[in-house]
Amino acid sequence: MNITTKILIWMTAGLAVGSLINNFAQSNTIIQDYFVDGLFHVAGTVFINLLKMLVVPLVTFSLICGVCGIGDISKLGRIGIKAFALFLLSTALAISLAILAAVNIAPGKNFNLSQGMPGLFTVPEAPPITQVFIDLVPGNPVAAFAEGNMLQIIFFTILFAISLLMLGERARPLIQGAERMNEVMMQIVNVVMSIAPYGVFALMAKTFAEQGIALIMPMIGYFGVVVAVLFCHATGTLMFLLRLLGRINPVKFLKKMRTAQIFAFSTASSNATIPVTLRTVEKRMGVDNSTAAFVVPFGATINMDGTAIMQGIATVFIANVYGIEIGIIGYLTVIGMSVLASIGTAGVPGVGLIMLAMVFNQVGLPVEGIALIMGVDRLLDMIRTAVNVTGDAVVTMIVAQSENNISMDVFNDPSAGTLEPVQLPHHDAAQN
Repeated sequence: MNITTKILIWMTAGLAVGSLINNFAQSNTIIQDYFVDGLFHVAGTVFINLLKMLVVPLVTFSLICGVCGIGDISKLGRIGIKAFALFLLSTALAISLAILAAVNIAPGKNFNLSQGMPGLFTVPEAPPITQVFIDLVPGNPVAAFAEGNMLQIIFFTILFAISLLMLGERARPLIQGAERMNEVMMQIVNVVMSIAPYGVFALMAKTFAEQGIALIMPMIGYFGVVVAVLFCHATGTLMFLLRLLGRINPVKFLKKMRTAQIFAFSTASSNATIPVTLRTVEKRMGVDNSTAAFVVPFGATINMDGTAIMQGIATVFIANVYGIEIGIIGYLTVIGMSVLASIGTAGVPGVGLIMLAMVFNQVGLPVEGIALIMGVDRLLDMIRTAVNVTGDAVVTMIVAQSENNISMDVFNDPSAGTLEPVQLPHHDAAQN
């Protein structure tokens, strides 16, 4: 049984167990204390920490190898501009599709406000755009690495790798060392993925034990529209771009993306999924490290298709609930704001809510309406993270194809890069 099937089985089991606990054992202190807040919480958090542990060293060594592999600084700039333009395009298409669907379906038209029971919502502070540019450059690289600030890590690592290229032959031992470290990190990814089914089970069981399926019922209109548009964007818009601009078979692509999508869904974090996304596009799809190492971490930080879709539909939903007319100019403002905010608030915790609050303020919607959608946001966050990760991989494939940095033999091989069972060396084998 391959790793994707195992993860799917354990994920479904976690969903079922969590939902049963939510329905029948919410007041059972033994199950809540020892399983939900005990076993599931510990196993799930340890699994997330294992993934996060890999992100910084993997991105660092992979990016050094990638930049040094390109060997040409102007080519690096070209890859960066292409990736940036494609991320903006996919976000603009995502938000446009979301608003179009929401305006026609009109979720929240007959919504009973008492069902939602909005609580207090405090708007997180959004940084000014000038601060975003200042924060690109780390004042202390060690602090940036310690805090996992991806944009600062990418900036410093690219500068470091370019300097290695400038040193020429004298830097060769360091570059070779980075290549070996990159191989070691990829092997650690394999080890972590071998225990992934159990981590995914714990995460799903805890989430659904706390949230429950019943939470969706009052918000079924909003929830349904967001899920439908996310699905249409992932399997329609993004696949159309992949076929049109990358000349790549979308069906093969989606088959190979499944593991990364499941990881993204269960962790609800694009950053935590970086190791799996990198491994998927390099080993399973044949993208050269020089492109993948740059575009994937960049996309995980600034590409927010799923969040943009949620914003578009949430705007229409809250406008309908409160009976506020936005108009065509308002919707165009939402599209522009979402595209700009996806860059401007990159890497800030709670980024989706900051962006949504900014959009609401701009078009004159009550910010306290965000409290209405907070209940189902955790479940939607899981789905939209899977869409974000799919977008990262699609842009990586298109850029790699345009730069001729992809092996189609690897992409067309269904078994390329599949995980072998992790085997430890025997003692006598080591002696030989």
